[in-house]
Amino acid sequence: MIPHDYLERVYAGVLGKLIGVYLGRPVENWTHERIAATFGEITGYIHEARGRRLVITDDDISGTFIFLRALRDHGFNPDIMSAQIGETWLNSIIEGKTILWWGGMGHSTEHTAYLRLKDGLSAPDSGSAATNGVVTSEQIGAQIFIEGWAMVWPGQPARAADLAARAARVSHDGEAVHAAQVIAALASAAFTESDLDVLLDTALGLIPADCVIRRLIDDLRRWHATGEDWRASRDRLEADYGYDRYPGICHVVPNHGLVILAVLHGAGDFDRSLSIVNTCGWDTDCNSGNVGCILGIRNGLAGIDERWREPVADRLYLPSADGGGSITDAVRETYAVVDAGRQLNGLPPLAPRPRFDFSLPGSVQGWRPGTHESGGLRFDGRVSSPTFIPPDMKDFVSGYQLIASPTLYPGQTVTARLRSGSGRLFLSHYNTADESVSIEGPPFEDGMVTWTVPDTGGYPIHEIGIEGDGVLDWLDWQGVPTTAWPILPGTMAQRAWTNAVYRLDPTGVVVQNDGIGLLTQGTREWDNYIVTADITPRMAVASGLGVRLQGMRRGYLLMFGPPGEVQLVRLGAEPTVLETADWGWKPYETYRVEIEAVGDRFYISIDDVLLIQAYDDKYPSGAVGYAVDSGALGVGTLQVRPA
Repeated sequence: MIPHDYLERVYAGVLGKLIGVYLGRPVENWTHERIAATFGEITGYIHEARGRRLVITDDDISGTFIFLRALRDHGFNPDIMSAQIGETWLNSIIEGKTILWWGGMGHSTEHTAYLRLKDGLSAPDSGSAATNGVVTSEQIGAQIFIEGWAMVWPGQPARAADLAARAARVSHDGEAVHAAQVIAALASAAFTESDLDVLLDTALGLIPADCVIRRLIDDLRRWHATGEDWRASRDRLEADYGYDRYPGICHVVPNHGLVILAVLHGAGDFDRSLSIVNTCGWDTDCNSGNVGCILGIRNGLAGIDERWREPVADRLYLPSADGGGSITDAVRETYAVVDAGRQLNGLPPLAPRPRFDFSLPGSVQGWRPGTHESGGLRFDGRVSSPTFIPPDMKDFVSGYQLIASPTLYPGQTVTARLRSGSGRLFLSHYNTADESVSIEGPPFEDGMVTWTVPDTGGYPIHEIGIEGDGVLDWLDWQGVPTTAWPILPGTMAQRAWTNAVYRLDPTGVVVQNDGIGLLTQGTREWDNYIVTADITPRMAVASGLGVRLQGMRRGYLLMFGPPGEVQLVRLGAEPTVLETADWGWKPYETYRVEIEAVGDRFYISIDDVLLIQAYDDKYPSGAVGYAVDSGALGVGTLQVRPA
């Protein structure tokens, strides 16, 4: 069932989503009249005219790719349910900080659903009209997060629409679900069908014949068939389906209408359709992202002009509680989608590949100012790709903050190969003043180089790069780091911790007001390691050290819990105490904790006394960090090294 060009079509869909969102974000929520008066028609990026950055954090992008991780979390089950997708929401979201628009209960649909989930109400009840009311449940959020669920079912629109409905019902209901199903069906069918009428007929056959979304699309097709200009259709849309008829912050019906209008009047042309949907106004980044993804899949890479791709350079950010995955690129996310789709369709994932291999046509994977050359990266001078929050994003405060941990650490081994030319590696890290400091690495010899990343004093590495002249074939790094993180001065040193606590005090106190908070560093790739930390339990329900952490609800915690007791806890929808041990610990006394995690074995010592040996294989890898349940924990230096 997988099309022969599946990989490249997904890549085109991912790029289309990014381009659409980045294009529409500077005029989000503007009226058509204001856009027309300011820009005439939007025919290219306008971020500079608005004094904005192009590549930023955005809920449309984060939700699309992060919530799709539910498939990985639940074994690529084609029958995954809304409740399981809701668990991934709770695992991935840092309350008030990531992915969602945090507008408050009854005001933001997604925030409302999150609070329902947090309070123990499972999906789909968390997003139902019976729980939240019709208006709240029918806002736009479901369709803006939906294309990933379509791209894992290429050419199978019925399955895509069914999966999309399950994902949508975590937070939405009614017409919002129907709209999400239409977008998903269009994106899925576009892998194998290009005729717009056939695509629309297919999608409409998967939603109720008497729903508002069906009537809206029928009207738009009828108006389009008369040959009238897109502006006339937009005026009719506003008159019959405008915000005055569909209340709330951002109702799905008017905005879904603009997506369909742009696809119809743009006649499938990527440039023209994006111009129309962004000039129309309203929720431009959401609508433009939907249009870009659908037409990216339909038209393939050949349909996306280089003028759209070059400024983006494959860059995107996915801030979540799994902070090691926040700094990523369009190629990495494409492979994640494709591997999920292959496994849903009964095929093995693709063979492992280096982090950067420039394998997809035109890809540069965040390397700037390099250019793609026949499956490699052409460089002349100094080029690099981010491994943490880059300098041009460290002061970004508008919209969604970029929460991330580095992807590269001291003690890891970088390996790279040149196809031609010469050069040497370098890296850059922040210092106490948040300035960028570069470290020169070794030169390539016979086209190859291997470099063990040197110590940076605990400060985060924000880029890896090459200086020289040639073509880079690939670059990768492997292994568990050998490094230590004291609580250091400097904003960026503290931001290297994926912060899901109320407060990280510069004096070395971690505070969480309610429930379990986590403060983590590392990535999901870290598997067998030893972590050591000096910690000082204070007033708290429980506090301690975490290993193999993959978000808020996946991983293991060694917690100083009830008086005189320590517990090894496996996180999940319901945390499970795996082992306990007596230890006469006292508040405000400092203890050295060491956890060795190798395969399915855990060896836990406190002050050099082996207290717990346990076995569990649910989470084979992940980050390290601190955990606090409703209270405070004093922390010193955390060290990690290979086991």
